[in-house]
Amino acid sequence: MKTLRVLVVEDDAMIGMLLADLCAGMGYDVCPIEATEAGAVAAAVRCRPDLMIVDARLGDESGVSAVKEILRTGFVPHIFISGDTATVQALKRRAVAILKPFAEPDLVRAIQCALALGP
Repeated sequence: MKTLRVLVVEDDAMIGMLLADLCAGMGYDVCPIEATEAGAVAAAVRCRPDLMIVDARLGDESGVSAVKEILRTGFVPHIFISGDTATVQALKRRAVAILKPFAEPDLVRAIQCALALGP
């Protein structure tokens, strides 16, 4: 079975490292962490992830917009991490979103849900 390649997009370095460590601990191959909208889009082209975990707000930029841009070339399962999941749900119907702060079981459930959803 192929190892799942995960792209983490998070502007808070500590949270980004936590997400990367959790994913690596689950046996996933983690791409370099990105902190900007442009970085996320470029990394998606470069790394071709099987799953993306994206902060909905990237400082003054938008993780939701980054995902929209990435999905133009094909569907990639994705999870939004946010302090306000209602806003994420309003911007993107059927979005898998988990609320900050989160626990590892929350992330595991969100990953399972995102991978089960189709385009």
